[in-house]
Amino acid sequence: MDTKEKKNMSLTKRAIAELIGTFWLVFGGCGAAVLACGVDNVGIGYVGVSLAFGLTVLTMAFAIGHISGCHLNPAVTLGLLASGRFKGGKDAVAYIIAQCIGGILAAATIYAIAKPELNGAVGNFATNGWSETLINGVNAFGGRAYGMGPAFLTEAVLTCIFLFVIIGATDRRAPAGFGPIAIGLCLTLIHLISIPVTNTSVNPARSLAVAVFNQGESLTQLWLFWVAPIAGAVIAGLLYRFVFEKDECCGCCKDCKCEKKSEAKEEAKEEGKKAKKEAE
Repeated sequence: MDTKEKKNMSLTKRAIAELIGTFWLVFGGCGAAVLACGVDNVGIGYVGVSLAFGLTVLTMAFAIGHISGCHLNPAVTLGLLASGRFKGGKDAVAYIIAQCIGGILAAATIYAIAKPELNGAVGNFATNGWSETLINGVNAFGGRAYGMGPAFLTEAVLTCIFLFVIIGATDRRAPAGFGPIAIGLCLTLIHLISIPVTNTSVNPARSLAVAVFNQGESLTQLWLFWVAPIAGAVIAGLLYRFVFEKDECCGCCKDCKCEKKSEAKEEAKEEGKKAKKEAE
């Protein structure tokens, strides 16, 4: 999260990258649900929507990962802030605002294309929510889970795992270059698990974007899709920071700053090479 390219990139440019990336996530994922999921006989179904969300993250991770880190999600931004991978409250606020704007613009585009009937019901226009009861044995998404408790638990646990995968896959000790694939596949799996429970959020900006248009229950239940994902993300960030990052510390520095120390050594090594060349 702190390569030289990102350090030298202005906050405005990074925020714009987040806006574009979140637009793609919502347009690709929610757009697939609204435009392609319900088509008789040839619709893409749960599996297709799950793949759509995973592919949006995978493609954008390669496209803007080197610019902004490709968060595309307020919960991811705050989880990375808790983990120490992302620094600066001002930057986090700018990222979250950009993500929400990008998501809303995407939802507006989907609405302009599909012109759906907006009735405020949970699940309509790819919105998130939970069913208070089962009707004919199923909830609003065709699953069997109902109630606020299971919805909260599902969103919190899956976002926690999502952040754990993001942080682990982008750890400098992990195989280089494979992070976007692991993250995209993880989001696909998350959707396969939880579409029948909450229509899958794990992303407050994604939930906000479509709820703004659908209104009704989508808005009254929106709070859960901010609180639960953020709680899960922060737990994952703190867990990785204080349990797994400590293994890297050799005990030679205070507060586990070995990463900074190794970076300083690399910079000193490069300066030494330059000085040697100049001397020759």
